[in-house]
Amino acid sequence: MTIEDNDVRDVLRRVTDDLAGPPTLLDDVRRGGRRRLRRRRAVLAAVCAAVLAVPVGGAIHFVDSGTGGVAAEVASPLFDAPTRGDLAGDEEYLRQVRQAWRQRAEGMESEGGRPDAGSEPHVVWAGNTPAGPAAYVAQRVTVTRPGSDRGNHRLIGYAGFVEPAASGPRVMTMRGMNEGNDGNSAAVLLGPRRDVLVVLDAGYPVEFSPTFRYAPDGRIERIFQRVTFRDGAAVLPVPPQRDRVTVALVGVPLNTATAVEITNTDDILFPDGKNSPEPRRVTYTLPDAERVWGDDPAARVDNTAHEALAAAYIDVGRPHTDGESPLLVVYGATPDGRRLLLQTVQHGDDPARAIVLLARGDAPLQPAVSGFVDWRAPLPVRLRLPDGQGVLVVAEGAALSYRIGAGRWHDAGSGAALLPADATQVRVATASGTATVRIDS
Repeated sequence: MTIEDNDVRDVLRRVTDDLAGPPTLLDDVRRGGRRRLRRRRAVLAAVCAAVLAVPVGGAIHFVDSGTGGVAAEVASPLFDAPTRGDLAGDEEYLRQVRQAWRQRAEGMESEGGRPDAGSEPHVVWAGNTPAGPAAYVAQRVTVTRPGSDRGNHRLIGYAGFVEPAASGPRVMTMRGMNEGNDGNSAAVLLGPRRDVLVVLDAGYPVEFSPTFRYAPDGRIERIFQRVTFRDGAAVLPVPPQRDRVTVALVGVPLNTATAVEITNTDDILFPDGKNSPEPRRVTYTLPDAERVWGDDPAARVDNTAHEALAAAYIDVGRPHTDGESPLLVVYGATPDGRRLLLQTVQHGDDPARAIVLLARGDAPLQPAVSGFVDWRAPLPVRLRLPDGQGVLVVAEGAALSYRIGAGRWHDAGSGAALLPADATQVRVATASGTATVRIDS
């Protein structure tokens, strides 16, 4: 079959379907740095060269191989276009790259097909970098079987970066290229300090940011600049990315959905090959919350809440590991009848941030107030809501009470409470003692 415009649209639709968050929002937000979710988000066709190269640039034909598989005939610039880069004419280096690729492929086992003697590895790009010569290679599979994903897409090839090593070119992770929605990285970090970023030119604009910072209210701030490609790629100096990842590569428009995956961030964030432990989840449902949320508040938190957080509080660059702080969630109702959701977000070892989102009726939740969480303080969370709707406080496991001025103390429950706007002090009582915190500012 020849892929026409309608097929391209269908591929893009299938790809972006996976970007919609689950109804609970919470796992997508907190586990944003975890390996399995990073890979799912990274399949967006608008930012993955390997996905775009097949449907946009060529045709795919499948023929019964007679062995239970299917012979794949793929025409694509990723496989067929001339090698680009300032080492494209260095036949000795290209020979070493192909040899390294073949050796890696010989020892690789995978379901549904693999690079084999029926096709040749194609060096898509080869160039000099401050870290040494590097390359990007793609190779067809000659026999493939239906994949296990919901679109039953077929594996059509493998692609991956080749980095410099003391013994010569070394093939990094070889990723499968599916007919539909499984893509490959379009960028890689090179060098012992991982301070050289190589970005492939896939024919669409890409923005770059070397690092980010937090505003006083916990919002993430980045400065982006357009990536300038030359002869198939861009080579950018970046701050060392040895134990955390601060760089961001994003397509247009700039948002978490268009983030370009950097192929070896897993090696940086998970050097032992293991995911970080699941964060401990702490959830409170305040009195009277069912008045606006119903019996199951989590079921009403849809993807619009994730999008609202992603717009300012979730790093557009990704990826990050999970922090050690608890995942805190509070459901409640404001005095004027709005839904209230508090959600914490933490990237790696950075301080956790608490964001309160509000919505009236079935309107989308929107951030209303935010700040940093100090888990060592007697009262880790203290956020004053707008429009005189009160002060939201959280201290896990503590008995809470409040008073107004020099008045009597009022019981506020345990763990979390929405206090009156004119409350001036909170008493936080735990097994280790009692502390009084002023909240009149």
